[in-house]
Amino acid sequence: MRYLARLVFICITVLRYGLDELALSSFRQRPVRLLVRVITIGRTLESPRADRLRLALERLGPIFVKFGQVLSTRRDLLPPDLAEELAKLQDRVPPFPAEVARKLVEVAFGRPIDSIFDRFDAEPVASASIAQVHFARLKSGREVAVKVLRPGMLEVIDDDLSLMRTLARWIERLSADGKRLKPREVVAEFDKYLHDELDLVREAANAAHLRRNMQGLDLVLVPEMIWDLCTPSVIVMERMNGVPISQVQRLREAGVDIPKLARDGVTIFFTQVFRDGFFHADMHPGNIQVSIAADTHGRYIALDFGIVGTLTEFDKEYLAQNFIAFFRRDYKRVAELHVESGWVPPSTRVDELEGAIRAVCEPHFDRPLKDISLGQVLMRLFQTSRRFNVEIQPQLVLLQKTLLNVEGLGRQLDPELDLWSTAKPFLERWMDEQVGWAGFVERLKNEAPRYVQLLPELPRLLHHALQPRAPGEQRLLEELLVQQQRTRRVVWALGAAVLVLLGATLFVHVSPHWR
Repeated sequence: MRYLARLVFICITVLRYGLDELALSSFRQRPVRLLVRVITIGRTLESPRADRLRLALERLGPIFVKFGQVLSTRRDLLPPDLAEELAKLQDRVPPFPAEVARKLVEVAFGRPIDSIFDRFDAEPVASASIAQVHFARLKSGREVAVKVLRPGMLEVIDDDLSLMRTLARWIERLSADGKRLKPREVVAEFDKYLHDELDLVREAANAAHLRRNMQGLDLVLVPEMIWDLCTPSVIVMERMNGVPISQVQRLREAGVDIPKLARDGVTIFFTQVFRDGFFHADMHPGNIQVSIAADTHGRYIALDFGIVGTLTEFDKEYLAQNFIAFFRRDYKRVAELHVESGWVPPSTRVDELEGAIRAVCEPHFDRPLKDISLGQVLMRLFQTSRRFNVEIQPQLVLLQKTLLNVEGLGRQLDPELDLWSTAKPFLERWMDEQVGWAGFVERLKNEAPRYVQLLPELPRLLHHALQPRAPGEQRLLEELLVQQQRTRRVVWALGAAVLVLLGATLFVHVSPHWR
């Protein structure tokens, strides 16, 4: 089987680059430690450990590169040398040759590349795990960026995912936490997002949707897609000019307000998650730039939309209530929400879960971000969740990953940023819009088109209902009328309750203006 060959390749790579030394201390079994020592007799490792780790991840392929990208944003969890070297994985993966890129473009469009572009830069401006980007100029004179999918990606990713599925089955069978962690569902989510990333037309559609969502926010720029030149393997988009967000000193010299930039990043994230339910889920520094142009000075520039996350209305409301309860230190409400959502068994004692959550979170409030490690908080929450059998929600894995990326960016820009106080007013305002009068009016507006379509049909439906019926239909109608009489009182009661609720809501929102 192909995944067995892949497993052997991974083991050989780990030993070749000396990654076993990084994790050898975690092996408690003496036979395992002795076996590794015997296998690696005579091996010489001249390169620094950080170089070897980066090279090994590049050798292992896109899934491992993405793992390194996530790790590179967690400078509080990694030694400085490892974090610095892994940052090179964000946009400095070794590129494939320019001749191959030109050939792939010509195959995708079915015509010579010179018939499309006046200029096509041979040197890629960015090279990542899935694709690389070249600058070019169209025949019309417009400056563009051309994203070209790496050849042979599908086979490599399928091999890795096959291995991950096998490991997930082993975890479910052998681990006491297997059922709660839902490893197979998590791998299935990862499978979906990786294959979505291999379809560049889908990425272009994600970018267009995010561009529409962000237009009124005036905090982030998203490149325009040139749809006539978008295919599954090559897409052409507006060229964006900005400074990588990791070059903080250069941004300061350009006059960018760094603390505001950090706050804006939090606002963008929570807007995408809770207002739109559609968020950029690959927000590592390699995909984020900052504009220093006069008309868009200080705005974020988002790039690479292969991975996006979506949330249902239930997910958004549940998460918002959890965040607000955390910000208000209402740990009892957090525990109740876990029980109400079914994330913990119904028999869970709310007071015990409340006390456990308080012990994890309380020490971290009223402290700047530089003194808080969200990774460590999540780790302690994870340990607590094991005690109470909290089930992992696979649909929220991307959100957790993105939240860690946002924290990493915030820590890099402004260590004094208070993530909690920055997010709390936004979430409270969002909740007020959802459950208040404005939210009710907005939902009514959304439903109005459906009722408008039904109104012209009402006379025909009424006429049809009054026509003579066949004996069988007549008996059925009589039975329905009897049932209607039985439920009429209930309907009137419900109607009265709705009117009372609407009246109370209107009074609460209007009465302040009367005083």
